[in-house]
Amino acid sequence: MNPDLSHFGALAAAVGATPLVELTAGLGLAPPLRLFAKLESVNPGASIKDRPVLRMLQAGIAAGALAGGRRVLDSSSGNAGISYAMLGAALGVPVSIVVPGNASAERLARIHAHGAELILTDPLEGYDHALRTAQALAAQYPERYWYCNQYANAENWRAHYDGTGAEILRQLQALDLHADCFVAGVGTGGTLTGVARRLREAHPGLAVYAAIPDAFPGIEGLKPLGAAGDIVPDILDASLIDERIGISAEHAVAMCRRLAALGLFVGPSSGAYVHTALAVARSGRHRTIVTILSDSGERYLSVGLWPAG
Repeated sequence: MNPDLSHFGALAAAVGATPLVELTAGLGLAPPLRLFAKLESVNPGASIKDRPVLRMLQAGIAAGALAGGRRVLDSSSGNAGISYAMLGAALGVPVSIVVPGNASAERLARIHAHGAELILTDPLEGYDHALRTAQALAAQYPERYWYCNQYANAENWRAHYDGTGAEILRQLQALDLHADCFVAGVGTGGTLTGVARRLREAHPGLAVYAAIPDAFPGIEGLKPLGAAGDIVPDILDASLIDERIGISAEHAVAMCRRLAALGLFVGPSSGAYVHTALAVARSGRHRTIVTILSDSGERYLSVGLWPAG
């Protein structure tokens, strides 16, 4: 089975070109300091992961990696899995996603709805175990799977260099501004690497802060990177990071609830980024700070992020 591109193009065209929303006044900050965030939940898969997954699949198609009925295989905390499943369904190609068993029910349901195969791993073993499981499957069944490997696929960071980062530059230029600070975190490392490279290329003085979660209970989608044996993504350019700032799950959740009160319904990694960006803003070292609102809060309703009443 070869990919069917007949209606894939329209869906692909809907990825990217997301709004840059200003959080300055809502979070109690005042000009000349300004805080902005890219609202990635408006992508068709409701997260920033649509960008790199689209780019990686397009490169795979061009290289013939999906010819002959091979399945797309990757590991994911959930959001990339949705993007693979959605875009795979549009292409008419089979998809298998390895996901830790503690991924939210909403994300698992969305992956399943698009017809992808879910391979659940022990949640106590974390994302690295899911990654190793995908690697083992790819090695054992090379004729069955095309292992996309978002942790090592350079098209991941390039999607953010050419897309997310370039959009930020244009959107700020329209306001006669440029970013002197970028805040993100590390899942695969693609967003931080691609965006920071693009912004620093335009403005070499850019400061880059990485939000680093506690190892336990952690923040879905973010790697702590603090313990011996933690897998550091191959595409992460750690030399871009000026400072790593610790963030707890409690602070991330509190910021999600604060943002919801401002009309922005986002997930815990977004809360972590904005909490970190607000701390950086209060240091007084920067004038224009940019961060990412990675996904929609809708896919975390079952994990108790927002009380029912």
